Amino acid sequence: MVQRLKYSYGADPSQWGELFLPDPPAAGQLRGVVVVIHGGYWRSTYGAELGEPLAVDLAEHGMAAWNLEYRRAGNGGGWPATFQDVLAGIDKLAELAGQHSLDLGKVVAVGHSAGGHLAVWAAGRGHLAGPGPGAELADPGGVRLAGVVSQSGVLNLAEAERLNLSNGAAANLLGGSSSEFPRRYRCADPMGALPLDVPVYAVHAEADDDVPLAMSALYVDASGAGGVPAHLVMVPGDHFDLINPKSPAYAVCRELAARLLG
Repeated sequence: MVQRLKYSYGADPSQWGELFLPDPPAAGQLRGVVVVIHGGYWRSTYGAELGEPLAVDLAEHGMAAWNLEYRRAGNGGGWPATFQDVLAGIDKLAELAGQHSLDLGKVVAVGHSAGGHLAVWAAGRGHLAGPGPGAELADPGGVRLAGVVSQSGVLNLAEAERLNLSNGAAANLLGGSSSEFPRRYRCADPMGALPLDVPVYAVHAEADDDVPLAMSALYVDASGAGGVPAHLVMVPGDHFDLINPKSPAYAVCRELAARLLG
């Protein structure tokens, strides 16, 4: 029986997450948490309902899941609010761990599309320290991700801007072009946080017409220069098969999340 509990991590109506809990094991402690971060090209048209079926499925397979909502472009999000929310939402798990016997040594993220971007970006939060537009996001005491499954993630913002993906979604998120805000783009781009010291599985659907394969392939290629190289995993289906719990594409993502949790 899956238990679901909703918690706020801020005052805004979009600052919340829903925790999906499986029956606890005999030992009492759940084996880590999967943070589910939905996509929608960072726009307020789409919300956490996209991640809910995944969170339910993960809990039904014995994994605690934290389905995270956040402010998006159009409802108070963008730079830096969307990024602040993702980190604050992940950090909320530190407060919930004691209440629900969560193992914070094993927190991984599954992010779809723009959520894949945010998940991989959050895994590189340790690179935010120091002067620059990301300094206000740095928090050395925050909850760290132990790995990421990116589902056709937008992992190269410079290329996303060049291709004008989803009619200027990157500029819509960051408040303008990279020529206007070059440091902002560098801070928000997962490419800028390489090398990472945690594993990333860049899962990409073979028939994806929404996010080009280059978004995953360029990131994986760049990751090979140091740290823990990312892995490109091709799966059958289209963009939305990745978030369909009945599809083979999603089954691969679930298996990879379980592998990251060990």
